[in-house]
Amino acid sequence: MIDYKMIKNFEEQQLKELFTSVGWISANYSDRLVKALSQSDTVISAWDGSKLVGLINAIDDGELTAYAHYLLIRPEYQSMKIGSNLITKLKKVYEGYLYLVLTAENENLIPFYQKMGFKVIEGALPMALQTL
Repeated sequence: MIDYKMIKNFEEQQLKELFTSVGWISANYSDRLVKALSQSDTVISAWDGSKLVGLINAIDDGELTAYAHYLLIRPEYQSMKIGSNLITKLKKVYEGYLYLVLTAENENLIPFYQKMGFKVIEGALPMALQTL
């Protein structure tokens, strides 16, 4: 059974293992991930016993817009509706906001996010500046 928690205090190794499992470069900065998540406005995590198997986080302006930044699930736990449950819980936190914005990291994820109620913003292009 998967338990969902709204906590922000993670051990560095827990985050390193989770982010490594999906091949994200952020895993190389697990000490900074601990700090980043502790400073996020909202973090919802999924646990199988003491094993961190997924999480979603968001930063917000306190009134109108929230940005979902991370959504990741260990590969062996994907297709178990954990991602859907995390998004549903995050949507509930921000139900009074005008926007909940996220960036799909690849086109294969678009149908999943659309099923969860998100829409592609036509004419908008996500942009990033990698500074490390």
